Amino acid sequence: MPLFTPPLTRRALVLATGLACTVGLAHAADPVWPSQTIKLVVGFPAGSSPDLTARALAEPLGKALGQTVVVDNKVGAGGNIAADFVAKSTDGHTLGLMINGNMTIARILNPKVNYDPLKDLAPVSLIGTAPLLLTAPADAAGSTPAQWLAQARQSGNKLSYGSPGVGTVAHLGMELLKAKAGIDPVHVPYPGNPQIMNAMMGGQIQLALLPPAMALTQVRAGKLRAIGTTSAGRSSLAPEVGSLSEIGIQNYQLEIWNGVAAPAAMPPAVLNKLSATVSDIVRSPEMRARLFQQGWQVVGSSPEGLRNRIQSDTKALGDIIVGQKIQVN
Repeated sequence: MPLFTPPLTRRALVLATGLACTVGLAHAADPVWPSQTIKLVVGFPAGSSPDLTARALAEPLGKALGQTVVVDNKVGAGGNIAADFVAKSTDGHTLGLMINGNMTIARILNPKVNYDPLKDLAPVSLIGTAPLLLTAPADAAGSTPAQWLAQARQSGNKLSYGSPGVGTVAHLGMELLKAKAGIDPVHVPYPGNPQIMNAMMGGQIQLALLPPAMALTQVRAGKLRAIGTTSAGRSSLAPEVGSLSEIGIQNYQLEIWNGVAAPAAMPPAVLNKLSATVSDIVRSPEMRARLFQQGWQVVGSSPEGLRNRIQSDTKALGDIIVGQKIQVN
């Protein structure tokens, strides 16, 4: 072996080394993704609305990407345990099926939450949106929604309303409705919407904001009564029900939504590929119909579209939290 490298050979080695580094960096910046099983994390139990959406998405997403997609339920803290898990994941193949609160107001409600929705999660795609349905017992006072509202205003704090818990969109929405509509029902938290409907049918509470897909089954069976939707106009999810603006409650709009998120460190090229794939899937006729049956108006947005929605909802819901002095104990 020579004790020194001839100049031309040394130059060749330098060029070769530089080329190898360049190729390596290019490969690192633009990896073949996905290269392993994808985990789609859900913060709610099997059979819940987010879980049903995740399971509807998993199979076609796996086929489109050429890898298996498994749904992983990490239940607790209103979905924040799952969101924190996604935010801290480093394998490059963990995603989350999120709801509004997990991607917007989690830290505003509780500064002790271990992740920052705006900094630690990367938006992928807004899947679907839905208004809520103001619902009362079937025998509620007044023969029309407007008459019901007049009676509710006179009842003050003799009425009570249910929500799935402090800080949920249904809770915040009702607190805003109290200010907009001039009513003053007392909040009673429940574990979930099924318990709220049972309590309303049993006469324990007098109103609630519920997802239309869930409430309309009981409304159409005559067991509950629909007062109005929180949409700007009539919703395709509940076309027979008027909006709350039709009974004089102005400037009040509220939606729940779900979307796919990734850890903030996910490379932009991967995010864009993933977003385009998810959007194409959910906007297909078959998936659109399936999600509509689950109670969602399909969107299928870009990452920027979801980011814009996160920012606007963080402001709107955050204002309710601050204005009504709502805190998580």
